[in-house]
Amino acid sequence: MILALRALGVGDLVTAVPALRGLRAAFPDRVLALAAPRWLAPLVRLVGDVDRLIPVAGLGPYRWPGPAPLLAVNLHGRGPQSHRLLSAAHPRRMLAFACPAAGHRDGPPWSESEHEVHRWCRLLHWYGIPADPADLGLRRVDPGRVPVGATIVHPGGKGARRRWPPERFAAVAGELARDGHRVLVTGSAAELGLAVRVAAQAGLGPDAVLAGRLGLAELAALIAHARLVISTDTGVGHLATAYRTPSVLLFGPTSPRRWGPPPDRPWHRVLWRERLADHRVPDDVAHPALAAIGVDEVLAAAAQAVRQAVRDAAAPQ
Repeated sequence: MILALRALGVGDLVTAVPALRGLRAAFPDRVLALAAPRWLAPLVRLVGDVDRLIPVAGLGPYRWPGPAPLLAVNLHGRGPQSHRLLSAAHPRRMLAFACPAAGHRDGPPWSESEHEVHRWCRLLHWYGIPADPADLGLRRVDPGRVPVGATIVHPGGKGARRRWPPERFAAVAGELARDGHRVLVTGSAAELGLAVRVAAQAGLGPDAVLAGRLGLAELAALIAHARLVISTDTGVGHLATAYRTPSVLLFGPTSPRRWGPPPDRPWHRVLWRERLADHRVPDDVAHPALAAIGVDEVLAAAAQAVRQAVRDAAAPQ
């Protein structure tokens, strides 16, 4: 068995897809197991190259099931906790970034500034395993009962400082709706109040609010078949990248050079105030780099993203 650790969230899993594909190609006859939170199981199935999910939440002590793996791969972090967690599985060999504190010196040095996708591909390359950073796609799922061709506005995010002001999301949603877009507002169950507020201020009906009503597979289907996605730096933005869905992504304290879509995809538009990104603010207020982004900028970027997608669809293959 090949055991990979990535016990994080949606965006983290999506950015590790190229590395997981590299492991699959390098060990086609081995079981590829991914240690990740159980709730990510629907998304793990959409990666298409993982044979088994081992439910692991966080980096606390864990009793690994079954025989020791042939290889353990730390796609989670630099250590030492993640290194020690994998070492407890007693693999014959571990691939990980160098971490003397965990007793692991056989690995490349960590680089804080590199893109998350390239980070894990570089780790595998160090050990002679090819991985293509452009191989980001997830399995395209049937839409089922989710709407097709909608514009998704996702106002949530991890903490207030990573959220754009909700009244600006509402202004964008309202203007797009008046321009003929079918606008839907998504979010987690905990973000239902925020989504309702945005939809109401945008003049949208209650049916436009999907926050808390979709499972992870349904959310992926919605994004895969959407016309446009507008969000901050969240898992929804990474799903848009995985499905090549036109998007406008708003970045604040975190650089898009580390977490943004590939720069050679003009249908993904990134808005960021780099000069403000290093400002320190409390967790309960919007970060200045996000607060500096205006409604008109987002609307202009949305129009550009949609036009680019139309041009690409019409171009000869």
